[in-house]
Amino acid sequence: MNGPNRKTGLFLVITGAIFWGIGGTVAQKLFQQYAINVNWLVTVRLLIAGFLLLTVQFFGKDRSQILGVWKKRRTAVQLIIFGVFGMLAVQYTYMASIKYGNAAIATLLQYLAPAMIIIYLILRKQTVLTGRDLATVSLALAGCFFLLTNGSISGLSVPTSAIVWGVLSGVALAFYTLYAVPLLKQYDSLVIVGWAMIIGGFALSFIHPPWQVNLATLTLEAYLYLVFVIIFGTMIAFWFYIESLQSLLPKETSLLGSLEPLAAVLTTVFWLKEPFGHFQWGGTACIIGMILLLALDKKTS
Repeated sequence: MNGPNRKTGLFLVITGAIFWGIGGTVAQKLFQQYAINVNWLVTVRLLIAGFLLLTVQFFGKDRSQILGVWKKRRTAVQLIIFGVFGMLAVQYTYMASIKYGNAAIATLLQYLAPAMIIIYLILRKQTVLTGRDLATVSLALAGCFFLLTNGSISGLSVPTSAIVWGVLSGVALAFYTLYAVPLLKQYDSLVIVGWAMIIGGFALSFIHPPWQVNLATLTLEAYLYLVFVIIFGTMIAFWFYIESLQSLLPKETSLLGSLEPLAAVLTTVFWLKEPFGHFQWGGTACIIGMILLLALDKKTS
């Protein structure tokens, strides 16, 4: 895979991963400086991004799939489950972890999902424990320890609520990843994820309707941050990542996807001036090392 298409794929996956990471940090800015409600932001983010993804599918790919996915009862039920317990769960727990902690910790805890999937598959006896699996889980646990304690066993350096939501985000992402497989084998990813976002946003609307917000108090800067989180940090980030698979190997997209936690950490520390200890940097290195180890696995190429 060489030439212009490969260069385009590299640009798309790198840009998408960076947008994902920065999007979390911008959301943190909205929570801290503008007191944006987590429920409202997740609702609006999912509804708008989902609609835009389906729009891309309508004008650019097989538009018949948009309604076709609902014609089989079994598939429709799976899509609803995926939308509520996969997409909504991932988005809400991630944003809640950001609100109570910061984007760097939330993103890195979410990236414990690959280790959780390995443990789940081993317990279900669907795979056997390998040296690579052991190294992956060890890096995840070491990274988690250093991130949350900053090297001191006497106390946590991260709020407990942020840790709980962050770990739940990892669990939700693990479920999201495993449950989506049969759906993605039948339909385009933009259709599945677009509808999942709309379903998740619709479900959360019963708790916090998207129109219940006082936008008059927001500044122009806050509006720009909202646009970035919804459009660039959600819709474009996912779209670019999916499109990159057309010209890159899955291994390469996974490898470059590790730029997301790196972008989240760097923007949180240097833009929002969040304190980050030496051991927490070590924990970050462990988590990113785990991602790279998985991405470089020959079985994924």
